[in-house]
Amino acid sequence: MARETQESKRKRVVEVLDRLERAMPDVRIELDYRTPMELLVAVILSAQCTDKRVNMVTPALFQRFPDARAYAQARVEEVEPFIQSCGLYRSKAKNIIAAAQALVKEHGGEVPRSRAALEKLPGVGRKTAGVVCIHLGGDDAFPVDTHVKRLAYRLGFSRHEDPDKVEEDMQALLPPERWAKGHQLLVWHGRRTCFARAPECERCGVADLCPKKGVTPRPADG
Repeated sequence: MARETQESKRKRVVEVLDRLERAMPDVRIELDYRTPMELLVAVILSAQCTDKRVNMVTPALFQRFPDARAYAQARVEEVEPFIQSCGLYRSKAKNIIAAAQALVKEHGGEVPRSRAALEKLPGVGRKTAGVVCIHLGGDDAFPVDTHVKRLAYRLGFSRHEDPDKVEEDMQALLPPERWAKGHQLLVWHGRRTCFARAPECERCGVADLCPKKGVTPRPADG
């Protein structure tokens, strides 16, 4: 099989996203939040934890700590009970408080829209910063979580393991105005159809556009 050209790959990724958007027109982030600070905290909590679980713990957390200043003045042992059902809750509590303290000290308690500024906050990595940016209308980004990484490889859009390299590959294939929704569409498709184990290719709307790299065929029934 001839190696796919970059231009052909660009056309294919656009068609993939167009089809996914038609199939999932209501695509959105599934974390519940009302303010930029709530978004930042929810995204931090979502690491190695489901959005459903995060949404279960954040109402009480957000009521007790309504803004960065409230978190900045809190002790770790005050935050932990609210989030202990989330994975890595001890380190997350420390990071949330430390990030809030940095926000108060360096940004007047406001969440910056700059990805570089967000990445300087304790406990905020490149993916978290990118997610916050795209949902607050900040810097353009194509955040790479486990779903985006898996789908980018299966679809033949990136051969890299490093999330930063995967993001570079996706950004090279799409104009910036498609990065935010493109990220969310791949996340939803990964959660609903293109599972890590046993992806349901038979009901996938982009199966004919997918080389299925790394996918083990399902055994036939019977």
